[in-house]
Amino acid sequence: MSLVPYPGAKFWLAGVGQRRKLLFTPQGLFDARSGECVRPWQNATLRFSPDEIGVEIETLGLEARAWEDETGVWMEEANEARLLSHELSGGPQVTFASFAGHPHAALLRKLAHEIHVNVVDGLPLPNLLVYDQPWHRDAAMMALVLQKTGNLGLLEKWVAGLRDPFDYNNKGHREPDNLGQMLVILALLDQAHHPLRDTILRLTSEFGKENYIEGITDYAPHPVYQTKWLKWGLQKLGLDDDHEIPLILDDYSSLFWMDYRDQHVLGPRFSAEQGQLYPYLAWAEAHFYTQAPPYHLAAAENAAPLTWEAEASEAKYPRQELFLPQLAGLKCAAPHTWHSAEMFLYLHELGSVAAPPS
Repeated sequence: MSLVPYPGAKFWLAGVGQRRKLLFTPQGLFDARSGECVRPWQNATLRFSPDEIGVEIETLGLEARAWEDETGVWMEEANEARLLSHELSGGPQVTFASFAGHPHAALLRKLAHEIHVNVVDGLPLPNLLVYDQPWHRDAAMMALVLQKTGNLGLLEKWVAGLRDPFDYNNKGHREPDNLGQMLVILALLDQAHHPLRDTILRLTSEFGKENYIEGITDYAPHPVYQTKWLKWGLQKLGLDDDHEIPLILDDYSSLFWMDYRDQHVLGPRFSAEQGQLYPYLAWAEAHFYTQAPPYHLAAAENAAPLTWEAEASEAKYPRQELFLPQLAGLKCAAPHTWHSAEMFLYLHELGSVAAPPS
């Protein structure tokens, strides 16, 4: 399987948390939200260091490098550096964890950056270029990473205002996996008494079927996956739980690797095509089965972005036509935070267990 479905479309998205979102492409520097061209250039070569969060830019009349650290987004030309973006007044500061001593420290830093940069006005987005609203499944996976980077504060404002556990993003469906996902987010943010908790406990009975829950997620019933999320959320909040994971076939069961791995009915795996379009599926499945990663990790060292999603039903790909026309044509968006989170959490665990072959 190739590393990315968009060969040659290298670019870099910067501006974590409350900072201005900046997009470095071969054709110039853009404001990623407004589409404004901040600095034009033509057919630049972009190079990415295996170790740094940044990019080198080379074209006729320009040799520069840009990078992001805890102080802001910087660009250096002719040995002079200037600040392009920094936190807005009063915004939460973002911690850049080093993961010192971890065998995949550099990749973890880059993947964490892909997640931090897609928090917009406090909203955890799958990709800020093609999505406007959080998806609660993606947000829960992002929160697991933010816990490890010390940046859960980025979600506090968003969570404080939530009163409905459902995101309604798939044609308005109330997807019951959102119930457990929001319980997990509340637990991670130490919000055990948030008003949303009681709402979720009340709503759980509406999806009850025998001793588990069932409803529509991604346009199909996934009771094993949905019940696993609910049980894990209840467990994390220390709440009573009399639900049992049904021993039935559910192809989403392997997407939940965080617990209950022994409660799983073997069935068909995700196809190579599914793993290419929606690589978070392939990474989660590899994590569940403790198998090798979906692509050779060495190939990721000089790549940017590291993650993506393609042909998603609700993504607004035409928004990229101005500065990333190739991706718009391919119906692809990058980076993608569910993919980033799955890849980060898989690699992070390798620091304490024997690594599968790459």
